[in-house]
Amino acid sequence: MQDRAPEEDQGNILEFRLPDLGEGLADAELVSWSVGVGDTVQLNQTIADVETAKAVVSLPSPFSGTVIELLAQPGETVAVGAPLIRVRNDLPVAPEGANGRTAVLVGYGPEGETVSRRRGRPTEPTAPSPAAEPEMRRAAATPGARKLAKELGIDLWYVAGSGPDGAVTVEDVRGAVPVSQPRALVNHTEGPATLPTPSVTDPNAGVVRPASREERTSISGIRKRTAAAMVASARTIPQASTFVTIDFTASMELLDHLRTTKSFEGLTLTPLALVAKSVLAALAEYPGINAFWDEANQEIVTKHYVNLGIAVATERGLLVPNLKEAQALSLRDLCREIGWLAETARSGGATPTDLRGGTFTITNVGVFGVDAGVPLVNPGEAAILCLGSIRKRPWVFRDELAIRWVTTIGISFDHRMIDGELASRFLATVAGLLEDPLTLLSRM
Repeated sequence: MQDRAPEEDQGNILEFRLPDLGEGLADAELVSWSVGVGDTVQLNQTIADVETAKAVVSLPSPFSGTVIELLAQPGETVAVGAPLIRVRNDLPVAPEGANGRTAVLVGYGPEGETVSRRRGRPTEPTAPSPAAEPEMRRAAATPGARKLAKELGIDLWYVAGSGPDGAVTVEDVRGAVPVSQPRALVNHTEGPATLPTPSVTDPNAGVVRPASREERTSISGIRKRTAAAMVASARTIPQASTFVTIDFTASMELLDHLRTTKSFEGLTLTPLALVAKSVLAALAEYPGINAFWDEANQEIVTKHYVNLGIAVATERGLLVPNLKEAQALSLRDLCREIGWLAETARSGGATPTDLRGGTFTITNVGVFGVDAGVPLVNPGEAAILCLGSIRKRPWVFRDELAIRWVTTIGISFDHRMIDGELASRFLATVAGLLEDPLTLLSRM
């Protein structure tokens, strides 16, 4: 049902339609409204959050006025070009493109902009005026946090943020709920928050069981889009996989040494960063892995740059942000950027620019204690590397049984364009670099 003001001046009404988000997608899902009927909105004020391409984007209002009608409800899929909101123009209007600029969606940028996040991060935030502080604080919160705060009736002005640049996260909001206040169980992937399901207690068994035997959750948001991508991957890409188990001891020793040096002071240096550096070195030697199959044009497109995707498990589902131009990054850069990208994704701050355009992906199932996995290739890429857990195990070293750090790495690949030989040579190169990481020096 549409939200509508009782009276409208049809001669002075402006309609905002869902803009083309520049991703080649035809629609987006409305996550939440930041305004309601009767509210006054200013130019560039955030009016709604929409989700597309696995990222939540805040939509700014292109004009000022009073909201008279909301034309979609949270959870609905809205087509590009479809009307979202109607505003009565009873306030001074700054025309689109005033001062030589066009209002730009939060998280995007003018078409063709390629400035990286690491170069564009603010260092010293500008102090807002007292009148602007509440709105500044509201804007410095992740979409999920704003949604949860609205559902729980929490004023974000009084919540301290722990996210990037002080942004309020979902965990910050949850921590702000008094213990005596019932909390909503929020599923940011599959729909709005719901209160906990009533439970019944079996006095004989002493076990609390759900009142219902089944629970149904609508498929939407990240889960819906992830499912579509995985179905497309399985249906359109003939995939194969290969694995190798390696002695990771020298890499662990190198990491331990680097952590004590001044260059890595203040950084969290993980095995994933060293794996990423080895992958980038191997991709330079085997560029056919850094490519994709263009079915429409019947071409194999080889990329001479690497946008390295890092799979990140978040509350909203699996996200794969990527490091732009990763081939130019040092190990120290990779260490810093992987940490930043993962934290940004988990806090809900990843933008569509972060999530699109990947050329090769690494997924780390080892963090869950899993030895190996067979991931599906992301559509638009040719291969994905999987890193398993790194454990101390018995290993034959210099013809003697020893306890060594051991791990398994594997690669899934598009068999239309990558033969088993090429995939095996690539994987063996990565394995060799990790078994003797000092050889990376000759490839930097």
